[in-house]
Amino acid sequence: MRLADIVIPGTPAARGALEVATAYCSPALLNHSVRAYLWAAAYGAMNGIAFDDELLYVASMMHDIGLVREFDSHTVPFEEAGGHVAWVFAAGAGWPVERRVRASEIVVRHMWDKVDPEQDPEGHLLELSTGLDISGRGVENFPAELRAEVLERHPRLGLGPEFTACFVDQAARKPDSLAGRFVRAGVAERIAANPLDH
Repeated sequence: MRLADIVIPGTPAARGALEVATAYCSPALLNHSVRAYLWAAAYGAMNGIAFDDELLYVASMMHDIGLVREFDSHTVPFEEAGGHVAWVFAAGAGWPVERRVRASEIVVRHMWDKVDPEQDPEGHLLELSTGLDISGRGVENFPAELRAEVLERHPRLGLGPEFTACFVDQAARKPDSLAGRFVRAGVAERIAANPLDH
């Protein structure tokens, strides 16, 4: 598996989702979102997990949009806020209600400890890929050549400290959220030790 083997959907919705992420995310968070899709799609292809590439791509671009100032919610966890943004985006893209709900579910579930691939392959892949990109979980499941190519094309740009600060802020304002639980469980140390940064 090499970077050139990963299919990037070229649909209007996929292009629009990238445009939204580019407009609102910091450079580090944007590259993280792109890598989240690349890791997810690569893992799916390498492990025979069939998935909807457009749906996965849109969810990948939207999965952390709830962390940015313009979409940050003071009433719900960031992944739920992002799920709402994904639903609204999908409505604007003309997706049927069922597909809008799926986009929202995938965004919310990327924060779960585990997502059943039989019930939600896209949610499973995004949960795995974001775990890899943020803390290095499962890095051994990706070929070294692919890791090097992805990081060269989409560098990390100091994602670790930026993301840690986002989670610490979320935890302080929303202590009952999953971000709050992750901070109390030592996510900052795991992020700092991510082998993708070393």
